[in-house]
Amino acid sequence: MVVQLVQRLLLLIGVVFGVITIMFLLSRVLPASPAELMLGGRPSLEMVEKVEAELGLDKPLPVQYFAFIGNAMRGEFGNSLLTQRPVLLEVRERLGATFELTTLAIVLVLLIGLPVGILSAVRQNSMLDNVARTIAVAGVAIPSFILAMSLQILFYGALGWLPLQGRVDSSIVLDNPIRSVTGLYLVDALLTGNWEGFMSAAAHIALPLVTLTILLLSTVTRITRNMMVEVLKEEYIRTAFAYGLPKSAIYYRYALKATLIPILTIVGLTYGQLLGGAVVVEYVFDWPGLGSFLVSSIAQNDYPASLGATLFLAGIYLLVNLIVDLLYAVVDPRLRTA
Repeated sequence: MVVQLVQRLLLLIGVVFGVITIMFLLSRVLPASPAELMLGGRPSLEMVEKVEAELGLDKPLPVQYFAFIGNAMRGEFGNSLLTQRPVLLEVRERLGATFELTTLAIVLVLLIGLPVGILSAVRQNSMLDNVARTIAVAGVAIPSFILAMSLQILFYGALGWLPLQGRVDSSIVLDNPIRSVTGLYLVDALLTGNWEGFMSAAAHIALPLVTLTILLLSTVTRITRNMMVEVLKEEYIRTAFAYGLPKSAIYYRYALKATLIPILTIVGLTYGQLLGGAVVVEYVFDWPGLGSFLVSSIAQNDYPASLGATLFLAGIYLLVNLIVDLLYAVVDPRLRTA
């Protein structure tokens, strides 16, 4: 296990250097220089030269490359052109919003998708199976922005039950702000006893959470069902039934365990992508996460912010994949000896 961990870490470091190298090359081969992107519009030659000197772009390319790697490894990406604050601070503040939303979505998907997928496999071609497969296909087919706006129209416009966008009410921000402890509003409100803030945060996260859950639920349900159908045909499962073992133990202890490797792969990749920014959902609901921050940075030529956010998201994605690889050995003991 230790050897595998060291190997994965070395591979992770190599991939990170590869990502940094690719980002450096892209920033240098684009028709417009980073200084021109930062200035926007049609800057004068003097303005471009001044910014290039400040960024070190007037130095030889190898010197720029190693300086770029050093700054990236230290998390130094300069200040955002939009907020005039350090990029690392901006990313850190928005990470909590994205982490809270995506983690709750993954938890709900697993709590709902796994049992529904198992029941669909056990009761093939039943009413439950047909309904679950129909919903799964619909979840894949519906565009995320259509689903998000439909929920807004229904629960905010027609029923008036839930807020339209944002993370908390403006009255909470002004009169009873949630004191930051972990960066997760729901957790921080509970830790500090801010029940009014907790209710506001729960109401605001409801619609984006439902949107992400519906979009992801279809994939997990279909994968679980298909894998369970194949596993239930295995001889050792039929033998367990012949010995009279409880059905719940057969389904959840033996059959489900055999499907965990592909399920872990799907969930890990999906979670990494979501942490990389559920861009559309965050944008529609004006959720102050990494995805919306990255989109606004690119749209407004905020070169330091877009570069820092991209590298940070790549690192998160690689870290999630590393955790999934290590969980393989926990789920399947045969991989430990291999």
